[in-house]
Amino acid sequence: MITAIDSMPVTLDNELLERLGGIPAERIRLQPRPGTATEADLLKNNDSGNHAICELVDGVLVEKPMATFESRLACLIIYYLECYLENSDLGIVFGEAGLLRIFAGTVRAPDVSFLSWARFPGRLLPSGQIFALAPDLAVEVLSPGNTKSEMDLKRREYFKSGAQCVWLLDPVKRNLRAYSNADEFIEYDENQNVDGGALLPGFKLSLSKLFERAGRRQA
Repeated sequence: MITAIDSMPVTLDNELLERLGGIPAERIRLQPRPGTATEADLLKNNDSGNHAICELVDGVLVEKPMATFESRLACLIIYYLECYLENSDLGIVFGEAGLLRIFAGTVRAPDVSFLSWARFPGRLLPSGQIFALAPDLAVEVLSPGNTKSEMDLKRREYFKSGAQCVWLLDPVKRNLRAYSNADEFIEYDENQNVDGGALLPGFKLSLSKLFERAGRRQA
């Protein structure tokens, strides 16, 4: 049901856009009105099949700008992680539709996320479509629609909520920054192997293999 308030014209002010990381206004859903969206609205949007996947940030539905090539890279990272986990059964991996409530009113959907089995007593996954858990590892594949401020905000949220690692993969620069906290990172170029560290001991992600298998897109 759309109320009279919902049907009123919505003006997106600069303060809201800046608070969300300086993202383009077209990535913000206007229905329901920004500031009033709930998890139920998020699920309805993401289940409709007619809209791009959104995240919920302070009552605002924010569209993820993931595109086909970025999704391809995320799928490959999931594949390599699952191959590793087949022999080192440390946890589980989710894709870009995996919704994680990292704070009250904030639901993020990392392009790839890893959560250790230690987070699931008895290895039982929670019921419901949104898990109230922060990722141990969050991987974000940068898209042209992402802003630096937006990714800085996400990275800080992930670590504040309890993440141990955040990886930012840049398909244009063909590199990956592996953050151990909100400000410190190791940068890997396309000729290096990303180290899984203490979270994923023995895991190595070859960026040259990743980009070679992903293929190239036209300029």
